[in-house]
Amino acid sequence: MALPKRRTPKAKRNSRRSHDRVAVPTLVRDPATGGFKVNHTAGGSRDRKGRIIQRDED
Repeated sequence: MALPKRRTPKAKRNSRRSHDRVAVPTLVRDPATGGFKVNHTAGGSRDRKGRIIQRDED
């Protein structure tokens, strides 16, 4: 079984692991609906071109 010739320093090991994290999405306030939405997206109540969808509430 292959073994490393030298022990990996803590700084090198930790810098390699520093990229393993969950990215939290940036939320911005939607001026049209007043709610929050993920940045650079149309939002929940919009079509793919960004127009607000009018829904009938029955």
